[in-house]
Amino acid sequence: MKIKDSELLRDWGEATRKKQSVLSRRAYPLVGKYDPSTLAKRFGDWSSIPRAFRKFAKGKREWADVLALLPAPPSKDVLQRLNGNSTSPTPPNQARHAPLKGRPTYGNPIDFRGLRHEPVNEQGVVLLFGMLAKDLGYMIEAVQTGFPDCDAKRRVAGERWQRVQIEFEYESKSFRAHRHPPSGCDVIVCWRHNWNKCPEHIEILELSSVIRSLGDSKD
Repeated sequence: MKIKDSELLRDWGEATRKKQSVLSRRAYPLVGKYDPSTLAKRFGDWSSIPRAFRKFAKGKREWADVLALLPAPPSKDVLQRLNGNSTSPTPPNQARHAPLKGRPTYGNPIDFRGLRHEPVNEQGVVLLFGMLAKDLGYMIEAVQTGFPDCDAKRRVAGERWQRVQIEFEYESKSFRAHRHPPSGCDVIVCWRHNWNKCPEHIEILELSSVIRSLGDSKD
């Protein structure tokens, strides 16, 4: 028997509620009951499911907590631009407003595992690396305020691990600006890699590229 759309969306909503985040196609089978291919085909593609769920749950109080986890729907102006019907001279994603004094600012939305926005400083890089460390094959031993920032081990082959010294930076070129000794670091973990003359022995782990690759693979 064909599974009803409402049942597929209900299970997707329960899975989202359980994990407290919008799940990737790979993550859904860990908590959901149905084949992700079934949902993707039924609603167009995997990225269209939140929009379908929003319509399904509209006006239903029991789904209010799940709706709060979903990315905000595009505005009417954005939809017009996507459809080529906009008369606005402002290109997509280029609108700018004067910042209000005394208010915090945020990075672009990413909605990654509960992190709503991109990092805008080194502390955000530290947090994001902690969220990704296991997936990237790292085991964190200690984090400190002095150089280097992190003592970790990473898997190198089979059941073998090796110790590495990590320095966190928002931009990789800040390593030089902070006058850190290159000999005391194995890996720079950053959000943006922009140091063209980085010493060859130092590896660069650019988290923005990692997030993009995860986004490209989630469907």
